[in-house]
Parts: sequence; C-alpha cells; structure tokens
Amino acid sequence: MSIQKKASELLKAFKGDSYHFGLDVLKDIGSIASSYGKKALVISNTTYMKAVCDQVVESLKSAGMELAGDRIVPDAAPNAPREDVYRIESYILHFRPDVVISIGGGSSIDAAKAAIALATQGENSPEIESYFGTGLVSESIKKTGKVMLPHIAVQTSASSGAHLTKYSNVTDPVAGQKKLIVDEGIIPTNPLFDYSVTTTMPLGLTVDGALDGIAHCLEVFYGATEETYDKLADIMETALRLIVEYTPVVVKNPADKVAREAIGLATDLGGYAIMIGGTNGAHLTSFSLVDVTSHGRACGIMNPYYAVFFAPAVEKQLKLVGGVLKEYKYIENDIDALRGRELGMAVAEGLREFSRAVGCPVSLGELEGFTDGHIERALTAAKNPQLKMKLQNMPVPLTAEQVDEYMKPILLSAQTGDLSLIKSYAG
Repeated sequence: MSIQKKASELLKAFKGDSYHFGLDVLKDIGSIASSYGKKALVISNTTYMKAVCDQVVESLKSAGMELAGDRIVPDAAPNAPREDVYRIESYILHFRPDVVISIGGGSSIDAAKAAIALATQGENSPEIESYFGTGLVSESIKKTGKVMLPHIAVQTSASSGAHLTKYSNVTDPVAGQKKLIVDEGIIPTNPLFDYSVTTTMPLGLTVDGALDGIAHCLEVFYGATEETYDKLADIMETALRLIVEYTPVVVKNPADKVAREAIGLATDLGGYAIMIGGTNGAHLTSFSLVDVTSHGRACGIMNPYYAVFFAPAVEKQLKLVGGVLKEYKYIENDIDALRGRELGMAVAEGLREFSRAVGCPVSLGELEGFTDGHIERALTAAKNPQLKMKLQNMPVPLTAEQVDEYMKPILLSAQTGDLSLIKSYAG
C-alpha cells in the first residue's frame, strides 16, 4: 500500500463520509450546502483566493442557493484577530444564513468557528473571553438550548487542520497574544479540502503548513498514552514520511499536484492527531510569537528544542521519529545506539536540518524583530490558567511555578541555537 493510500484510509476512519477531500472535490460544495437551506454566508478573501471563491459561488448558484446579504464577507487577517471575529459575528446576526461557509486557511476557519459560537451563544455571553478554555461553548449550548449553525469549512492551504478540529485560536493584537477555544461544539459540520487549490496559494504558506503538520503529530505523539500509542505512531509516521519526502519537491516545483496532495494528506493527519491528544510546548510558545513569524515557522523552530527537554520521557517516540529522519538522510547518527538526552539532540538536529532544507529558520534569533521581551511574554503566557492545558499536555507536565526554571532555558536555547542550554527535568 502506498503511503498516500494509507493516509487516505486513516482519514476516512477518522471523519467518515462527512469529510470531502482529494483532488477536484470543490465542485461538490453546492450539493452539500443546499441540504441546509437556501442562504449561505460565504467568508473569503477575494484577491489571491478569488478563483476558489468564484468556484464556490458558482457551485452554490447551480444548487439553487443565494449569498446571504448578497455579498462575500471578508475573511480574517492572519492569526484570527479578535476584532475580525466580532465583525464576522455581526454579518451572521444581520444576514441570518442557513449555513456558514468559510474559505481559507487556519485563521479564516478559526475566526468563523469563534464567530458562530458568539452569534449563537450571545445571550449567555457576548464576550469572546467567556469561551476561551475547554468545553465552555458546549456548556453554553446546554444552558441556552441554542444550536450552532452548520459550518462548511473549505480548507485552501495544507496547514493547521482547522477544518477538522475542535480548536479555535484567536489573537488579541494589542497584547500580541493568542488564546484558545477547545470545544467539540465548534467542529465544522462539513469539512472540505480540494488539495489541488493549494497550487494557487503562496509557497511559503505551504511550507509553514508542513511545519505545523509535523508539530501537531510530534507534540501529540510525545504525549501518547498506552491506549493511544499505536494509533498515534501510525498517524505520526505516515504524516512525517509524506512531509519530509514531498515538501522539498513542492519547494522545487510548486505546481506538482502529487506533492501538493501528499502534503495535504499529511497536514490533515495532523488534524486527526490533535483530536486524539493535545499539543504542548512548541504550540504554547508559538502563541507569543505572532508579531514576528507565522504559526507554522514558530512551531518548526521550537520543536527541536522541546525534543531535547522531553527526551528522557519519550525515548520510544524519538526512536521512531529519528528513524524516519535518518531514512531521509536528515540524521547521520546511529539512532539505535542513542538514549535520553543524546537521542533528543540527534532528533533535534534532524528536525533543524529539514527546516534548513526547505528554507526556514532554526532559531528565534534569526527572526526579524525578535527580542528578549518575547521570552518574557512567552513565560507569562505559560503561567496563564487559560493555557494550563498546554503545560499539562507535555510528556513531562509542568506547573506554572516551574515555568521559569525549565521553560526559560528552552527559550534561551531556541534564541541562540545552543542545545546545551536546555536544563534536564529533575521531576
């Protein structure tokens, strides 16, 4: 069985018939949307995503549907700023659609998830702050009896898996800090990903997405339990192989549809992974870097350093990750002969070599605008009770009181690239 076929079977086991994915499936959206009624609120960028948006609108019209408000709603800016969530909510409230269709990457889809929650649950609380955390939207649904609007999430970039998951990242642009809604109630009703549309997206977006896909799989795999280990190992190895083999191909030839499909499948598997377990260290730090780099690159920078910190607790996982990286010649060491911190450092070097191969930075110090203030911001955010889940998801869980002792050396290491600065966990 090919690795692509295996990835497809894993995704079908995950989402069943509700997920439409593959090449040239965008044309099906009209028939999907029309099952909910006549009016669709379409949220999309209308410049570089115009071709995709036009296909969606044409399919809707062919199915006898109309645009709510007779217009396209502008999508969210990168990192889903809070103000865009409120703006999209206002369109939902004014135009009263039967179904919401968000077109874009993670930011657009995340903003739509949060906006639908606000629009339907506003009588409980109209403030987005009320829903940051775990399960608070579902609690509100029970309290109000108001159901969420159907949401068709049209993914256009191989990246976050936002179209498949229970997560919505929303940014306070003044503080430069992301916060997170984690709730089964915000999972899009019908995700759709036509991998061929990624050829129209900027190459950098695809590379960012590949790094994010690795981050999702690695971070959840590191925290695997005895019950979830085998499934997560299958997901992680399949996704990692697809990404390390095909991302360099896309960098050389952005029009290669075989490679685009492979990366799309891999990042979708990342979405599957984060529905089984939670992300942790790299994602937590990335929330404080929104003003200096993209989310995927932030995770791509940070994961090697967290691999060293986690190493004594995740040797089994690192052996598998290191074996794949060695097979693709990103590691020279004999992985079988390594243990603990040495194994973590070898895997860290392999991950950094892959990032270099696809033109990405490997230290925070390489980011324009990065300062010591970002380290302090990240440490402060890590102590925020609303992000406690990220600390607890670590394979070596930390408390807020341990953040300065153990996380600060990781951040200083990532700033300089010096892996020796990372402090071993004594707990």
